[in-house]
Amino acid sequence: MVRYIDELQLTGKRVFIRVDFNVPLDDTQHVTDDTRIREALPTIKKVLASGGKPILASHLGRPKGVDPKFSLMPAAKRLSELLGKEYEVLMADDCIGEGVAKMAKDLKPGQVLLLENLRFHKEEEANDEGFARQLAACADVYCNDAFGTAHRAHASTAGMVPFVKEKCAGLLIRKEIEQLGKVVKHAEKPFVVVLGGSKVSDKIKVIENLLPKCQVMLIGGAMAYTFLKAQGIEVGKSRVEEDKLTLATKLLDSAKRLGVDLVLPIDHVCGTSPDAKSAAVDVLERAIPKDLMGLDIGGKTRALYTQHVRDARTVLWNGPMGVFEVPKFAEGTKSVAVAMANNRDAQTVVGGGDSAAAVNELGLAAKMTHVSTGGGASLEFLEGKELPGLKALE
Repeated sequence: MVRYIDELQLTGKRVFIRVDFNVPLDDTQHVTDDTRIREALPTIKKVLASGGKPILASHLGRPKGVDPKFSLMPAAKRLSELLGKEYEVLMADDCIGEGVAKMAKDLKPGQVLLLENLRFHKEEEANDEGFARQLAACADVYCNDAFGTAHRAHASTAGMVPFVKEKCAGLLIRKEIEQLGKVVKHAEKPFVVVLGGSKVSDKIKVIENLLPKCQVMLIGGAMAYTFLKAQGIEVGKSRVEEDKLTLATKLLDSAKRLGVDLVLPIDHVCGTSPDAKSAAVDVLERAIPKDLMGLDIGGKTRALYTQHVRDARTVLWNGPMGVFEVPKFAEGTKSVAVAMANNRDAQTVVGGGDSAAAVNELGLAAKMTHVSTGGGASLEFLEGKELPGLKALE
């Protein structure tokens, strides 16, 4: 059993909250998408309202040692704006050491302390015990609210937990577990799974875990061409995992055996290369000419997939339908997002990563039941794996 932050008595206690402030920054070091900061607010405010003193810790990017480019200062500024004048956000210049210990000790009610990027220390990802103990030294309560890193056994997500008196999960993690868990265990039928992305190998376990649970599985993205080639269909220069063709055949057979409608593209938007320079060519049949590569699902496929999503009572989506960063190859991804947003009767769950980015970009996040903040973590959860960050809280 995992306890949650609202089950603990927090008055006067220093609460170490592992948040996920791994947010995109522009060239001027401004946060361009604050979704992850906003999602952490309920837990932070709960601690403040309960008389606790929040100490926040996160990583940002993949720095090699201390690098000002990866400082969490922009996140501190944005957090301060979101919390408003009622609360004060303090920024530490490190995440361990005497200075941090003193700031944590001197925290007053209504103040929030954000530690500097955990990954400025290589010991974070190495789950080093000494580093974990130093992080734990400034806290009375440990709270993990970073679903996006729950699949990693790092010092701040797992290693430090045994060295803090009390442990719990935050309100964002509770929401993630409830929403993703409902889809995996209690999905209302018809349950439609939409999977995209570049590789079958990335989604094998998700496909295997969800095939027995869903009625329809819609496949898009480059992974579709491995399935089409496995059926003997010409895919031109499209990206194919040659070593996964046998596996694709097995998955197609499994779907047939289970009575699941595994749907593949019936037409395509193609080009000579996956970049903006290439002209978009509509290929109105399944077979792709030898000199072209499939870069998005075609118009007939978009209509077919939209109909399936429209008829569903539960929709889970993970992975884009094409090279959605290039506008001319983004229509497939857009059509899935719009169809989900328009199905007001269904539970619609977006499984993090690129799909979440697309939904946010299109301004449709508020129309979904749930948009996961965890790319890799949501994938592993959907695969049925145990997440180290959650296991540590039991």
